[in-house]
Amino acid sequence: MPGVKRFLTPFLLLLLAGCASYRVGNQTLYAPDVRTVYVPMIETNSFRRNLGERLTEAVVKEIELKTPFKVVGTPDADSILSARMVGETKRVTIENRNDDPRALEISMAVEITWLNRRRAPLRAPTTLALPPELLPVNNVSTLIPEAGQSVATAQQQAVERLAQQIVSTMEEPW
Repeated sequence: MPGVKRFLTPFLLLLLAGCASYRVGNQTLYAPDVRTVYVPMIETNSFRRNLGERLTEAVVKEIELKTPFKVVGTPDADSILSARMVGETKRVTIENRNDDPRALEISMAVEITWLNRRRAPLRAPTTLALPPELLPVNNVSTLIPEAGQSVATAQQQAVERLAQQIVSTMEEPW
């Protein structure tokens, strides 16, 4: 039996040493060399009040909630996630016979760039749109005034879904 232990012990140590670089949990989805992220205020040319600020807040909350990264308030972070809202539209989808809107769609498009400390892109610049034409997820926010919805609630729903899409681009490619 002692001969088996002498053979088994180095074998187990070798096996465990080979698994030392494995990561488990949600850490496997994200870049291992990034620990902190700086998210500057998202720029927008929209006339809608505080849309950039609301989207920035939603992105920061989503990063803190779903990723192992820590959001910091200084550009000295390991990475910088910057975004610019390039489109925001509201269109009527259903009208009554008097041309009064009964259902509307709110859509937003954002260009994002994720840079590491050396200002090299961690991902290629990406444009995320609501609704994305090639993604199977429909992220258009629908506004139905008769159901008690307002433009603010429909916009907030679109902002939250857009923040989820932005943070999902931070995942490592397979």
